[in-house]
Amino acid sequence: MRKRRNKKLFLPLVITVIIIGIVLLVILNIPSGPEKVVRDFYTYEAEGSFDQSWTLFHPDMKIRFPKATYIQTRSHVFMQHMNVETFSFEIGKGKKKKGWRMNKDGEVFAEAYEVPVDVTFHSQFGIFTMQQNCYVVKEKGEWLILWDYRF
Repeated sequence: MRKRRNKKLFLPLVITVIIIGIVLLVILNIPSGPEKVVRDFYTYEAEGSFDQSWTLFHPDMKIRFPKATYIQTRSHVFMQHMNVETFSFEIGKGKKKKGWRMNKDGEVFAEAYEVPVDVTFHSQFGIFTMQQNCYVVKEKGEWLILWDYRF
């Protein structure tokens, strides 16, 4: 009789653990999808790993910034010119955008996510925060980053 009772308790226990896990993920707001790729991008940038951050760009961004040019320019502007060794950042909640495009003549993406980012620098010019919206789209099953050039 005892073995049967243990089997009856096992399934509800497993279901309870799964539900608690899901609730904790929601409560802790662990980034996934669009927010995660943006977090990964800025983590690489903060470490000075611009070659790694570049890999998270959408192909349209890679055309706009060839890898060597991006690494050299990004490193020069943020790290050398402003005398910044690293920076901190905060990622906001992504908002779904329908029919978004990177520039006025660019591809229209049926679905994109706008993810706000605040980057705080401690530089020779003092402490300042740059705000930028990153746009994230799914390309061949992978979340990739674009920036807004609709001016």
